[in-house]
Amino acid sequence: MARTRPEDVAPLWRRACEAAIAFRHDVPNRAAAPQDDYAASLRAFSAPLPHTGSDPGEVLGDLVRLADSGLMTPTGPRFFGWVIGGSHPAGVAADWLTSAWGQNAGNHEASPAASAAETVAAGWLLELLDLPREASLGFVTGATMANFTALAAARSAVLRAVGWDVESDGLFGAPRVTVLIGEEAHATAYAALQLLGLGRDRVVRLPADDQGRIVTDAALEAMAAVHEPAIVILQAGQLNTGAFDDFATLVPAAHDAGAWVHVDGAFGLWARASGRTRELTEGVEAADSWAVDGHKWLQTPYDCGYVVVRDREAHERAMTIAASYLPVSGDGDRDPSHVVPELSRRARGFATWAMIRTLGRDGIEEMVDRHCTCARLVADRLRAEPGIEVLGDVRLNQVLVRFGAGLDADEGDRVTRETVARIRSDGVCFVGGSSWRGREAMRFSVIGFETDEVEASRSAEAVVTAYRAVMRTS
Repeated sequence: MARTRPEDVAPLWRRACEAAIAFRHDVPNRAAAPQDDYAASLRAFSAPLPHTGSDPGEVLGDLVRLADSGLMTPTGPRFFGWVIGGSHPAGVAADWLTSAWGQNAGNHEASPAASAAETVAAGWLLELLDLPREASLGFVTGATMANFTALAAARSAVLRAVGWDVESDGLFGAPRVTVLIGEEAHATAYAALQLLGLGRDRVVRLPADDQGRIVTDAALEAMAAVHEPAIVILQAGQLNTGAFDDFATLVPAAHDAGAWVHVDGAFGLWARASGRTRELTEGVEAADSWAVDGHKWLQTPYDCGYVVVRDREAHERAMTIAASYLPVSGDGDRDPSHVVPELSRRARGFATWAMIRTLGRDGIEEMVDRHCTCARLVADRLRAEPGIEVLGDVRLNQVLVRFGAGLDADEGDRVTRETVARIRSDGVCFVGGSSWRGREAMRFSVIGFETDEVEASRSAEAVVTAYRAVMRTS
């Protein structure tokens, strides 16, 4: 392959930049849902394996053309399908540079700048979330790996306390670890348990109330019965309702039982960044580990998540990757390869650093408050429409809805499914379908940085319009 010349790179990257700008400029005018589904996109991309190479500019043009109809609009102001941030332009710009710089963030020597940006951004994150400043923080792909990493540290600590070295000896013959977790916990917490050999089903499932919160009395009773190494998993921001477990009661009780407490706070932990919502997280700072996403309320591009562990030694013991060819950081220095499962990985600290600098503490707080206000506005409008039921409280950014109130359960399921499909086909906004307590529901998640009260109101009216259309044809 011929050497790439600078004069060849500039037109290619300029073309990519122009295509990206054109897409973002057009997002407010696009239908909220993709025009093509997976099958159509697969047909568009399918082709025999190329035997010879192609001009990069031609390849890029084909990529833009083939992908366009199958692209979702999470970067727009009316995307509410999942809790996905809007990939703020400042973070995207930093992420473009990260790709162009081609840095491996595995250790200090591989990229001093990447390591330094992570160290500084980690300190800022601990301050923003008001978590123990002595805690260690790793940059991972998202909440799945954040939960995995934190629970690996938990596994290490609780087994070490009873004389078992799980890093050296594995789980064969190890003392049993009891895991207590809410029945409405996120799937990623269960996935982490599966990956760690602790099992998805070999757990004590704690009952949840109608908001998805762990029932406190039942949890206290279960904790009192624990007589072995134990891990308790709590939740900040239930995925459907946004509800928070009772940290002020459950964290001390878990510690009294000798358990490690982990909190899955993928989006809910950002409630600590606002004076209006901070009370929802009272007591969460006393836990032992936390998982939170950057590509949610911090609006970093995908992929970016953070794992925070109070016990730095347990964290590093569970994650350290060492080899003779790898450099060793100085005493007391944060070593990126000792806090995450990946050695070769993206330098996520650059985009995080850029987003915190761009928004500042005040900007993050304003955004959290605005989104919570928008969620309440949507809930109020939907409650005012006969036949639409908002399921439970709206205390954060999640609105859970069921359509066809007053109909029998199966008919309500049908109306809810058809309403969600109609909303998506109308294209004004994109909402999520969900299942709640065995019944169909719609989830309306407000988290994109461009969403304001005007866009929220417009979207609420689109939901009502779609529901009325479904009922007219039922």
